[in-house]
Amino acid sequence: MIEKRSRMRLYTLGLMLAIIQIGCVAARGTKYVTCGSVTKLLNTDYNVRLHSHDIKYGTGSGQQSVTAVETKEDGNSYWLVKAPTGKQCGRGKPIKCGDTIRLEHVATKKNLHSHHVSSPLSGKQEVSAYGNNGDGDTGDHWMVVCPSDYWERDEPVMLKHIDTEVYLAVTGRTYGSPIVGQNEVVGEYSSNSYSQWQAMEGLFIHPNDFKTLHHEHTEL
Repeated sequence: MIEKRSRMRLYTLGLMLAIIQIGCVAARGTKYVTCGSVTKLLNTDYNVRLHSHDIKYGTGSGQQSVTAVETKEDGNSYWLVKAPTGKQCGRGKPIKCGDTIRLEHVATKKNLHSHHVSSPLSGKQEVSAYGNNGDGDTGDHWMVVCPSDYWERDEPVMLKHIDTEVYLAVTGRTYGSPIVGQNEVVGEYSSNSYSQWQAMEGLFIHPNDFKTLHHEHTEL
């Protein structure tokens, strides 16, 4: 019995180490941002990361607020890359430049969203987090705008809102209480207005990782 338990402990330890190793390989070896990846997005102009939290706007839509923060380690800055509403993309499939995606806030399961509502500080277009358990509407759709064939991890891209044609951007203005010092995130009609975003920390899925773990390739 003791020998059997020892074998089981060794098996479990080996499986955990294999999963950890796969995650590390995915993060280091995958050149592209892929469907199913979880990442933080850095605005390269202001050096702040796209962020959300369970705090609603006090004006405008009253939906969950989206900001940008300087803190690198904040767990509320992770976003899941997934297909548009009603569609599927294979986990690990590289995102092409020109593809439409959704970004789901990992902690609250709401999608990055925009609409014709004025933002709180600058009066530009509001960006919020919307939906329930990852479900929302077409206001959650963003086009990846980049110069190459695919969204590469080491190259900044722009995210263009499909419904209203604005670009995800940062204004440089900061909020007071209860989100003191966090930066305003908005939709901008000009693509030159602080709208460059680069994938940073996260888990970047490669198709072989899921074959190894015997996972099906379905949308999250």
